[in-house]
Amino acid sequence: MTTRLTLTDIAALFEHAGGSLYGGEAITQRDHALQCAWLSGQAGDDDALVVACLLHDLGHMLFEQTDQDLADGKDDLHQYKIVPYLRGLLPAEVIDAIRLHVDAKRYLCFTEAPYFAALSDASRLSLALQGGVMDAAAAATFASHPHAARAVALRRHDEAAKVVGLVVPPFAHYLPRLIALSERAAAS
Repeated sequence: MTTRLTLTDIAALFEHAGGSLYGGEAITQRDHALQCAWLSGQAGDDDALVVACLLHDLGHMLFEQTDQDLADGKDDLHQYKIVPYLRGLLPAEVIDAIRLHVDAKRYLCFTEAPYFAALSDASRLSLALQGGVMDAAAAATFASHPHAARAVALRRHDEAAKVVGLVVPPFAHYLPRLIALSERAAAS
């Protein structure tokens, strides 16, 4: 049985598990997540998308995926496994963007050849493990989801959030947004 995470739990994951390397890239899980959220904020995205960007790979942290898992060809399904832990804590537009962000990569690789060409080696490896490039039918199904556009926006920030040494605001900077979204989810 899963237990819903609290904001304190999430902060602890960022503090402790966030220091591990991010899936074959040269930055940590924490740095990747913070860069992704910062890029979202710089783009003028709403709070829900900024928070989705911040937490999109929380499943990697919670389930402790290692670079060796990726090298061994293991997909940790982080985008799905984290959902029960966030349900009730955050609104659907946050959770759905997180759940769909891997499918958004597969979709973008189908719809935009330059997107596929620009993927890092690690992202190409994970793409193969995650089902590869979508076909036309899968792309149409994905595009029809009400939060598909949010997942695509998250994915674009995700790919850009791999800059070694980029200084961005810390996790605490996003706490007011997390709190507000959590209160909104609790009230609904």
